[in-house]
Formats: sequence, C-alpha cells, structure tokens
Amino acid sequence: MTDILPLIALLLGVGALAGFTAGLFGIGGGAVMVPALFFAFAAIGVDPDVLMHCAVATSASVIIVNGYRSTRSHLARDSVAMDLLWPSPWWRSYALWIGLGAFMGAWWLAPRLGSDGLTLVFACVAMIVSAQFIFGRPSFTLRERVPGGMAPPLVGGSVGALSAIMGIGGGSFSVPLLTLCGMPVHRAIGTAAGFGLAIAVPATIGFIISGWGVAGRPPGSLGYVNLVGFGMIVASAWFAVPIGTASAHRLDATLLRRIFGLCLALVAINMARKAGLF
Repeated sequence: MTDILPLIALLLGVGALAGFTAGLFGIGGGAVMVPALFFAFAAIGVDPDVLMHCAVATSASVIIVNGYRSTRSHLARDSVAMDLLWPSPWWRSYALWIGLGAFMGAWWLAPRLGSDGLTLVFACVAMIVSAQFIFGRPSFTLRERVPGGMAPPLVGGSVGALSAIMGIGGGSFSVPLLTLCGMPVHRAIGTAAGFGLAIAVPATIGFIISGWGVAGRPPGSLGYVNLVGFGMIVASAWFAVPIGTASAHRLDATLLRRIFGLCLALVAINMARKAGLF
C-alpha cells in the first residue's frame, strides 16, 4: 500500500493539472498525462514493449472527459466555431475527418510505427509553432478564414492521426492553425476543445481494439486503455476544467498566446528528449 499511495497521489495531481490546461488552452492535457502515466506504469512493472502504448491510450481516454467538459464550458461562452465542427453538408466537417484520422492512427498506425521519429517531427513542428506564438505578431495571419474544400479531410485527418498517436487532444496543432487562419485565440481554443473530443472518442476505441489481448498490460486494462489510471485522473480533472476555462476568458489575448507558446515549447523539449535528441 505504501508503494501505491504515491502513485495515486501523482495521478490525482496530474488529473487536476490536465483538467486545468484542458480548459485554459483547449489542449486536452495529454502533454501532462502521457509522461506521468508512463512513469506510473513503469513503476508497477508494466512490460516496456507496451508501456508507451498504454500511457498514450489511457491519456486519450481521459481526454474524452476533459474535452467534453472543456467544450461545454466554451460553448456556454459562445467561443466554439460549430460551423467547423459540424457544418452542412456533413462531409465538410473538420471534426468528422479529425475523428477518422484519430481512429486510423490508434487502430492501424500506432501498433506498426516506431514512436521516436514521429515524436521528433512533432517536437520540431511544435517548437516552430511555439516561437510564432511567443514572438509573432498576434495580428499575423496567413488567410482570413479557415479553408474548406479538400482541407478538412487532408488537414483534419492528419491532425487526428498525429494527435492519437501522441495521446494528445490536438490543441497543439489546431490552435495555431486556427489562429493563422484569422480566428481569435479565445475562439480557437474553444474550437480546439471540440476537436479534442472528436479525436479522443475514436482514438480510444481504436486503442481498445488494437490492444485487445496483448500481453504485458497493467491490471484493469481494456485493450491498451487502463481503467484504473483513467478513473483516478478523471476524478480530479472533472473539477479543474471549468477553472481553466474561466481563467482563459479573464486573460488578455496576447498574454494567453505567449503562455500557450511557452507551454508548447516545454512540451516540444520533452518530446525531443523522449526521441533521444539529447
């Protein structure tokens, strides 16, 4: 019991921080959860061959709850672009294509691809994006509106697949993309929360299928998703999401961009370390 209690305390603390960041930045909290779950599962002797898969999958399952809470909180403040999540006609929906990409990433790509190369690519892209958020002009945009046409299946599918493999809610990709397309940062964060929900549900289903019957998983797992870790993190994250959302709407937009950029830079450095860059 003395060995388990520190792990319980760690997961509860991680849940609170993940919930707060989900509301504040619309990023789901995966950047916090994946390393913590990796450490927790390693401490109880989970097979190294499935260690990262279980951490990523469990993080994705928690983002279902965080994304739901965050999206509802931002919807109440009219800061979610529903015309991007579910427009008419339905095939132009970014949420639809993001969800399909997430399912393919979790069900098909994750069991087949090594994570180091992808992690390094993510780290490099995230560092570039974070620099734009920290040092770029808040008014700088590439276009006046979010593109349609082939952009939802191509861009949405790619964001969904990459996010699922990394166990994140996609805000690290979608918030910068949306702001570069002329969307105000507060609305971009609220919309990213909706994208996170669209990623997390199919990704979790995909990880349950791809991890079904695999040896070496921690006790209490459904596929690669560990229900014990899910329950503890959700228990504390549930109450922290509205606090993060309220904080986001109280902060100045320029300050919020820089805070997001600094957090993203820290995530990128951590990802580069995991990939063995240093």
